[in-house]
Amino acid sequence: MRPPGAVALGVGGLLAAHWTPASAAFSPAAARMLRLRTTFPSERGVLLTFDDGPHPQGTPAVLSALDDAHAPALFFVSGEQAARYPELVAEIVAAGHEIGVHGFRHQTRRQWTRRLLVDDTKRALDTISSATKTAPRFYRPPHGVFSLTGLRVVRQLRLAPMLWSKWGRDWEYRATSSTIARRATDRLKAGDVVLLHDADHYGAPSSWRQTAASLAPMLERVTAVGLEPASVRAVADAGFALSL
Repeated sequence: MRPPGAVALGVGGLLAAHWTPASAAFSPAAARMLRLRTTFPSERGVLLTFDDGPHPQGTPAVLSALDDAHAPALFFVSGEQAARYPELVAEIVAAGHEIGVHGFRHQTRRQWTRRLLVDDTKRALDTISSATKTAPRFYRPPHGVFSLTGLRVVRQLRLAPMLWSKWGRDWEYRATSSTIARRATDRLKAGDVVLLHDADHYGAPSSWRQTAASLAPMLERVTAVGLEPASVRAVADAGFALSL
């Protein structure tokens, strides 16, 4: 019979392993170990990504700013918001951008069972596919937090998990267009994935206004260092979608 201390250590080790992916968004070493890409191979490209939408004001504002700059982007759509605003999800696709899955319920998946994770992801996929008539290829969990079980579920559903290497912290109350543009492009390099938000459903009220206003100066900073916004097609061609 194993002593209680050994059992406790064993259980603790299993729990630690289960939540190892949760650190991947902040630890390049953890991301590499789990084959979780936070960047992509590119000579000049930078990928702009937007979480938490669609939003009745934020999404059109961001789409307009991207259109003015002729910049492609990837929108990680929340299933519960897509169910409320399916016409906006269709508008994102019609504008030439890519849709990714951000789960159905915007909650960190702590203690979720495999069945709950499967049901949530499939519900989001069904909702988004119904609105766009296309099948999403990419997945990012709410708050960027994966568990080992969640990561396995996503890959089994043939979705490519994607995190990020840069962020604008645009969900914060004190964020301004200037701070967002500066943080998102600080030490920017080819292959970086930038995390932004086109909605305030889960952040500071009206935070999307600052995000939309940040895009023009942000993209000026991108081009000033010899880089350019990348399309998801270019990312997929570089092998990103194969990182399951």
